Amino acid sequence: MPLLELKKACLNYGTQVLLDQVDLVVEKGQRLCLIGRNGAGKSSMLKVIAGDVALDDGSVWRMPELKIARLEQDLPEADDLSVYDAVALGLAETGKLLADYHRLVMEESSEQQLKQLGKLQQAIDACDGWSVQQRVETVISRLQLPMDKKMSELSGGWRRRVALARALVIDPDVLLLDEPTNHLDVLAIEWLEKQILDFQGAVIFITHDRSLLQAVATDIAELDRGHLRLWHGDYHSFLNFREQQLAEEERHNALFDKRLAEEEKWIRQGIKARRTRNEGRVRALKAMREERGQRRERQGTANITLATGDSSGKLVAELVNVNHGWQGISLINHFSTTVVRGDRIGLIGPNGIGKSTLLKIILGELTPNEGKVKLGTNLSVAYFDQLRDQLDLNKNAVDNVSEGRDSITIGGQSRHIMSYLNDFLFSGARARTPLRALSGGERNRVLLAKLFSKDSNLLVLDEPTNDLDVETLELLEEVLASYQGTVLLVSHDRSFLDNVVTSTIAFEGDGRVLEYVGGYGDWLRQGGRWPDLQDKEKPQTPSPVTAEVVQPAEAGKKQKKKLSYKFQRELDELPAKIEAAETLVESLEEECGAADFYQRDHDEVSQKLAALGEAQQQLEALYDRWGELEEMQE
Repeated sequence: MPLLELKKACLNYGTQVLLDQVDLVVEKGQRLCLIGRNGAGKSSMLKVIAGDVALDDGSVWRMPELKIARLEQDLPEADDLSVYDAVALGLAETGKLLADYHRLVMEESSEQQLKQLGKLQQAIDACDGWSVQQRVETVISRLQLPMDKKMSELSGGWRRRVALARALVIDPDVLLLDEPTNHLDVLAIEWLEKQILDFQGAVIFITHDRSLLQAVATDIAELDRGHLRLWHGDYHSFLNFREQQLAEEERHNALFDKRLAEEEKWIRQGIKARRTRNEGRVRALKAMREERGQRRERQGTANITLATGDSSGKLVAELVNVNHGWQGISLINHFSTTVVRGDRIGLIGPNGIGKSTLLKIILGELTPNEGKVKLGTNLSVAYFDQLRDQLDLNKNAVDNVSEGRDSITIGGQSRHIMSYLNDFLFSGARARTPLRALSGGERNRVLLAKLFSKDSNLLVLDEPTNDLDVETLELLEEVLASYQGTVLLVSHDRSFLDNVVTSTIAFEGDGRVLEYVGGYGDWLRQGGRWPDLQDKEKPQTPSPVTAEVVQPAEAGKKQKKKLSYKFQRELDELPAKIEAAETLVESLEEECGAADFYQRDHDEVSQKLAALGEAQQQLEALYDRWGELEEMQE
């Protein structure tokens, strides 16, 4: 039975057609990836499915009491909410009760607070909130979130995890993910892959991450000029299917245009021909003209070019035995490297491990605690920041990129600003639309246009792939591969790294920073490894200059957390329950292992074996629950 269905869905934003008679059926267990050009309407389609945007025409059917959760592109606010509160509030009123209870438990208890705690406990009992609390804490634990930190203390990557936790905690039937990998490190992306694969409901997701797409999608839906191109299968097979579809479309359009030209030639014949012309043929020609006028041409490909300044010296930077850390935590330990002109270096590692710190050291913006740094000459740096802080969302693309100029010099040639923006797929109307009304991918294209319009010989790109469609990603790969300067790239996009970089600097934990030849796949093949899994519960403590880092806990300390009264009582009772379950299993195993057991009545044997299986499952569940409660205290 389908979970939801779109029938002849139509949606327009002004003159732009986003959905044109779209039909879609989503079933349980389906993992549907929605792809398409930036601005094609993918996020709007998710909002239609979620019920946040109404259709202009057509209908949306949802299964009664269907639970839908949506992870949006934009990061959650960096406010004073704790991580626990931010996640729990995804559960409406019950979540607010749990958030208030959690906050009071963490504070020193006064008589008034104890009374308030009692009232909250009663309210939580009344709505069966303790089972919900277990879900909140389990999701927080699995995402390794610092539950008592404020959102304002978290980097973009950690706030993205919080948003994902808020979506997962309601246990939805349909999970909508809009660019879920943005600001996540590779470890978290690989975890996300597993969560999507294990999710029992339906998942509809938008992503630029080709590795994730290939790994998890069971179905592909491409939104192209208002129409949905559906394919059951993985991404690689879809690419072949799409090429066939587009080739067939071009062939059909060519035949149509040839026939239209012949009919136009006929209608323009002399007086004698017009007197004897077939009125039915005239009406058919009129219909053909209307059909041709309504055809929406496929948008062209972006034509990204880089403004390259004077060459830097052959040496860009040299680091010798560099050490750097913060509050006793070693971020970089005895690292040496030489960056020369033309290098394309990728920096990989979990969020908060020190990649931005190393970038600042290489660029001379930060002096390391120990070691020697030598910078090259004639460096002209262009910097792409992952949060797009260089953009004014109240201005349009023209004003953001031009900075008051009518023309831009690229490769020694002067280009009008509108012509230049057209290369980045911004038409006249779109180029003058405030950035606040553009999609995340379109904003990223504006930032790339702004960045690439300036002379540079050293590109520093901090997660440039966020929100970009696949075609623009592939073009950006080509541009960077042919760039004559030096590239320092921080990215968690595995395919992008493999296609762009010539070497990789990997942060492998405990200050261990090593350089490898090649991209992400080459790093794995050469024995690269992430920080030890047993340490993943303790995110790194940051340097104050590392923008991407979060301080979830003080280094070296692992404090026991206080369980609620209900959970503590459950934990205290578990040993006795486990002992009783073990005794029952041993008894049943002994009985089923008797020599004459299988000579008994068939029904009796079946019942005993079923009882043994059930007892073993119950014992395993008790062990798992004991582990969960112990983890809550860690």
